[in-house]
Amino acid sequence: MSMTDPIADMLTRIRNGSTARHSTVEIPASRMKMEIARLMTEQGYISGYDMQEGEHGPVIVVRLKYGKNRERVISGIKRVSKPGRRIYAKKETLPKVLGGLGTAIISTSKGLVTSAEARRLGLGGEVICFIW
Repeated sequence: MSMTDPIADMLTRIRNGSTARHSTVEIPASRMKMEIARLMTEQGYISGYDMQEGEHGPVIVVRLKYGKNRERVISGIKRVSKPGRRIYAKKETLPKVLGGLGTAIISTSKGLVTSAEARRLGLGGEVICFIW
């Protein structure tokens, strides 16, 4: 994985932080990453996020979420559409992650939404990532 893909970098930081049982991870901020963090909070994968001023510009501090016995809430997170190979889905073929147990984040003309929301709005778009 090249570090030129900031979204893949964000997902990797969250995956690694979760595996190492960290309480927070810091990610260089961007509008797209803020939206992904917002959706992950809404879907209950993370407990929240804050914007802070980091050493090299703004950072998003993501608060990771665990179950009662410190079991991970995010068991997997995967980048789907990459800069080298974009993956798009029509509204009829929106992906279901783990038979509906996971979440797919789709970039639509109405901004970033979950696949369930995209289905409801009748929109297709670029499949950003899967979280389960």
